[in-house]
Amino acid sequence: MATFERASPALKEILLRIYNAEKPIEVDHHLYEFGSVEYYIKSSASEPFTYLSISTPLLSQGVFLSYGLSPYTLQMVRDISIDALDIVEPPTDGYQLTLRLDFSKLPHDKESLKIITEVSSVQAVILSSQLKEMLQNVNSWDISQGMYKPIKLIYHPREPFYVIRQPQKIVAVFPMRFKDHSDVIIATSFFQELMDVGSSGKWAKVPHCNWSPIPPPELIGEPFEDLSTNGGFVSFDISSHHVEGKRLDKTVWSLLNFYAYVKHHVKCTRGFIQRRMRRRMDSLVQVLEKSMIEENGEIKKIKGWKKMKKWMRLTSKSKMIKRRYHDFRKKMKRIRFRIKIHGFARFRRRWLTMPNFSSSMGYTQLKNNN
Repeated sequence: MATFERASPALKEILLRIYNAEKPIEVDHHLYEFGSVEYYIKSSASEPFTYLSISTPLLSQGVFLSYGLSPYTLQMVRDISIDALDIVEPPTDGYQLTLRLDFSKLPHDKESLKIITEVSSVQAVILSSQLKEMLQNVNSWDISQGMYKPIKLIYHPREPFYVIRQPQKIVAVFPMRFKDHSDVIIATSFFQELMDVGSSGKWAKVPHCNWSPIPPPELIGEPFEDLSTNGGFVSFDISSHHVEGKRLDKTVWSLLNFYAYVKHHVKCTRGFIQRRMRRRMDSLVQVLEKSMIEENGEIKKIKGWKKMKKWMRLTSKSKMIKRRYHDFRKKMKRIRFRIKIHGFARFRRRWLTMPNFSSSMGYTQLKNNN
């Protein structure tokens, strides 16, 4: 789920189509989304219920999640709608959760759209509840040799992050990886600016941000492949103030979408830079277009920036062709004169040239007296 929306747009569209139908319709549909998320929607014309099964990768295979979804997660799912939603036990084979929906019990007003939207965001509810439970229930058994053991969370196979519970705070560490070198430069500048803004007095209540090109000490002993990055490590210090009441849901959702937010920022920044470069080029072309060139005693104006761009391309191509031609000539010379014999040129001039013959006898033209 690379977007910032909690609800799945495709799942919401299917559920609304079933809800708005005048009579029960047949639906048997598999839906796949980013992050190995799968939905299975089944509805029958002879039954008023709609069954929704969800399969999603778990954030962690730790103690809390070793036996499937926890009671805390199931209760959060039930709270979406007590009347119209029920959890089926056991779930459909291959899925972690199966819901039975009764759309006839939904109110016929805007509240129905809100409930269907919350049902479409059930995958976000599952992930958020898992992280909430980890932040609230990390006990003393996580302590090893006086240090708190990091919990590795895999939101996406290539984007794991760590949560470390400490006595006075919770530290979330994000290893940052980028494909392009330009993205690394943009992201590094963004992280440094984020640190400067977070350290100001105006933003004293927000989680403290820290960026480092090397792994923090809390990640000592973790796998090398998880710590090999080109964008460094971003960490947030989350205090108890940030996980109390309604702030907990906002903090958890921000942590889950931090990778997506950084990628979105880098993409927008790159597009902004490219637009500025194009505008700058257009302004320079306009200056050239307005300039005057003196030719044959007359003043001639450059007509159109397209011709100027075409002329620039032709000039660059001609230079490239000339350079390739000179390189080709050098190669041919090296091939032709690769083997050299000292004194062979003098020998050739003396013995291998055709001699010039001259005759000492004269010739007289015969004239016909007839």
